Amino acid sequence: MAVPKGKVSKARRDKRRSSHWKLETPGIVACPKCGAYHLPHRACKACGTYNGRTVIKVDTAE
Repeated sequence: MAVPKGKVSKARRDKRRSSHWKLETPGIVACPKCGAYHLPHRACKACGTYNGRTVIKVDTAE
């Protein structure tokens, strides 16, 4: 049977596990209408458009 020769320290164990638990950066795209950045396949929060049509009403308080 395979038995470890010695105790693996917390630092060594965590170093080994660190590469599997890293978060990836989300893909961000520019809105074709207003140019604001948003997540893909979601409505733009700046202008309220998705796939070329207005889907949410956005107040433009400027």
